[in-house]
Amino acid sequence: MAEPLLSLRNVTAGYGEAVVLDDVSLDIEEGSGLALLGRNGVGKSTLIETIMGFTTLFSGSVHWRGKDITRLKPYQRAQAGIGWIPQERDIFSTLSVEENLTVIASKGQNSQWDLAKVYELFPRLKERSENKGSQLSGGEQQMLAIARTLMTNPSMLLLDEPLEGLAPIVVEELIETITRMCNEAGMTLVLVEQHADTALAMTDNAIIIERGRIAHSGTSADLMADHATLDRYIGLNLGD
Repeated sequence: MAEPLLSLRNVTAGYGEAVVLDDVSLDIEEGSGLALLGRNGVGKSTLIETIMGFTTLFSGSVHWRGKDITRLKPYQRAQAGIGWIPQERDIFSTLSVEENLTVIASKGQNSQWDLAKVYELFPRLKERSENKGSQLSGGEQQMLAIARTLMTNPSMLLLDEPLEGLAPIVVEELIETITRMCNEAGMTLVLVEQHADTALAMTDNAIIIERGRIAHSGTSADLMADHATLDRYIGLNLGD
């Protein structure tokens, strides 16, 4: 059986002395998509930030391609092929679109993403290539945040609430682009998204986090049909 791309083993983590995640274990296969679901404040973003190495790890371990990366710094995890798009996007507002993309470009592990490929995926960014980051709309800034991370040529993308606050037409465009990107490039996706139906439609598997623990784990298709579980753990965070 193939080694999981990413594994967490009995991870307890948080911030400072505060514990947010409690004894979390999971495996993510290469080329798959995983939805992280749950109400606000249960630990979804903390899980992503723990994968990147931004939290305090009290116990447990993180493994990437079978290698223990528990002690690696965030930049070393990025160099290994883990790409993170934070909820705040964190683009460089004073740099142009093209400068945002080229300033952190790296061949990474697979070298399939370059400026031409990213512009092909996001043609609107090519149109706005000379505009400063601060001159972009919210949707364009999100596209730039994703495209910039792709320029590091990651094997896995960690997307934290990429659709939050965007107009419906932009949401539809981003869903289509992210899905196409993952399908065509074989990208592994870990997605935090408040609307369960959207996240489940974009992924193969899903976990529900409740009070820092995994309360449910299974396929996205099965969870989509399990209204009782969705209502119990997510409730009003279901899509319209």
